[in-house]
Formats: sequence, C-alpha cells, structure tokens
Amino acid sequence: MNKFNCAEEPMFWKLRLYVAGQTPKSVTAFANLTKICEQNLYGKYQIEVVDLLQSPHLAREHQIFAIPTLIRQLPAPLKQIIGDLSNQEKVLVGLEIKPVSEDSK
Repeated sequence: MNKFNCAEEPMFWKLRLYVAGQTPKSVTAFANLTKICEQNLYGKYQIEVVDLLQSPHLAREHQIFAIPTLIRQLPAPLKQIIGDLSNQEKVLVGLEIKPVSEDSK
C-alpha cells in the first residue's frame, strides 16, 4: 500500500504551530507555513497558533520542547517539525504533503 496514493489523500489538514510570542523566528515560521499551505493545500487546511507565553502549561501537556514547533494533527498520525519551516522540501516531506506541480495549477 502506497502512503502517497492520491486516492487516499486527506481532504482536510489540521495544523498547530506552537510559538512563544511574536519573535522573528515565530513570525517567519507562520509566514512559511501559510505559504506552503496556500500553494499545496489550498482550501483544505486550518492553522491554529498556540502562544506558549499566554498558555505555558500547554508546553508540558503537549510535550513541546523547542519553538517554533509545528504539529500535524490531521490527518493521523501526528507529525512534528521544529524550526522556522524555511526548508519547504523538508516541511512537505515531514508532513507527507504531495507538492502541487506548476503544471497542475
């Protein structure tokens, strides 16, 4: 069974980005994630930003040890990427997102 079979591609992606305030790295991570989602998951994603400065207890509860951290909640299984998400190829592979080719736009 191929994990990347287009027929099995999920219809909705739920992503959670953990940050600590509006640091340059956090802002960059959100911008990079938004760009990747708009290019490859247009209309099929939700991004929730969790500021650990406002809710520090969530860091322990959700086992967040570095920031920014991105968690793919849906589709299962959970996937985690740490950093500013500037390496688009790494993010696509890490989240198991099939890139949209320029020809198919």
